[in-house]
Amino acid sequence: MATLNRNFGVLVICQVITLFGSSILRFALSLYILDLTGSATIFGLILAISTIPTIFLAPIGGAIADRTNRRNLLVILDVISSVIVGGLAIFLFTSETSIIPMIGIVMTLMMIVSAFYQPTVQASIPVLVEQEKLLGANGVVSGVSSITNFAGPVLGGLLYSISGIEMIVIITCISFFLSAVLELFIKIPFEKRDQPYGAVKTTLLDIKDGVSYIVKDNPFISKVILIAAALNLFITPLFLVGIPYIIKITLGMSDSLFGITQGGISLSMIFAAIAIGIISKKLKVNNLYLWFVASGFLFIPMALTIYPEFVNNNGGITLQYLIFLLSSMLIMFAITIINIFIITLLQQQTPNLLLGKVMAILTAVSTCSVPVGQVLFGTLIDRFADYVYTLVFAVAVITILLALGTKRLFSTVEQVDINSESISE
Repeated sequence: MATLNRNFGVLVICQVITLFGSSILRFALSLYILDLTGSATIFGLILAISTIPTIFLAPIGGAIADRTNRRNLLVILDVISSVIVGGLAIFLFTSETSIIPMIGIVMTLMMIVSAFYQPTVQASIPVLVEQEKLLGANGVVSGVSSITNFAGPVLGGLLYSISGIEMIVIITCISFFLSAVLELFIKIPFEKRDQPYGAVKTTLLDIKDGVSYIVKDNPFISKVILIAAALNLFITPLFLVGIPYIIKITLGMSDSLFGITQGGISLSMIFAAIAIGIISKKLKVNNLYLWFVASGFLFIPMALTIYPEFVNNNGGITLQYLIFLLSSMLIMFAITIINIFIITLLQQQTPNLLLGKVMAILTAVSTCSVPVGQVLFGTLIDRFADYVYTLVFAVAVITILLALGTKRLFSTVEQVDINSESISE
């Protein structure tokens, strides 16, 4: 991989700190909610509600990222995150009322911040690295996210079992503040643009320009965004709601094994980030569907391992658990390859002045399907608690159908590789 510059390096360090804290917090809260309620419906509902702000606010965040000093915006957002999590810490130590509503509020506020934060980071990468290094940069960012998700659950499981949720919340609060301090040393190129109208009208016009570019000027992007939305509707809920429930409730595994499962899935994302440079030479837009096909077939052994006759609820490591873990890791490997490929294509196809808006619209549209998938999956798990394997089989069938849809969607797109300057239809 080509050497990347200092500013990008500092941005990566900040991502490590922020995402590490977030990974620990997400893991701890998922354990905490399941321990308090034992309900996948409540777990999925809280995740869904907290995700809704992203749908509406991500385009606004993208528009702001295109007109604001992105370095300063990152600093402000990390400080806000630190304050929010700090408020949760105070509530945990002082309140005697139910903590579930407060967790829902905090997760919602954190998603609001994320709606502004992620488009800013994604829009900053193409201006911090050269075009030929963009794939490597996205691989690094994806790898960082995966590494923190791998280490976070493992450490989170240990901290949760030793000291409880309070210590984890404090660590997360500190991590956000430290990231904000380091971001002060990043230099992100910024060119101030004229603003002939008020802030509200300018933002709305910017969002309109972003939508127009996607729909009219570059319809290929709209196809890619459609694929991202389908991923979040049919596959993401299984990993966010289904796997935690299956490990904790169906298989009766310990918190430590839950952490190992989450860490293993994240480890596969690390391998995908490392391998993307080699794989991209063979990965084309019109053979992207093959990765969906592979994922669909991998769901089948996952479903078989939780078939009632195979389940052994002794809380220990079994052959069934190892097969379940391996299937999950291979599926996430394929999905990560798809995600990195998609993000790099969008960044290459989008002018700098529209980067924030386009990446934000991608986030908003793909996120629209998340609440529906989470609530639906959580409800179905509770209703078919003794037949969870049938839901995994259903996801396998849907994923293969999605592969066929992807093949048809890109059937008119020419063969291109990840380093292409443009894509023709």
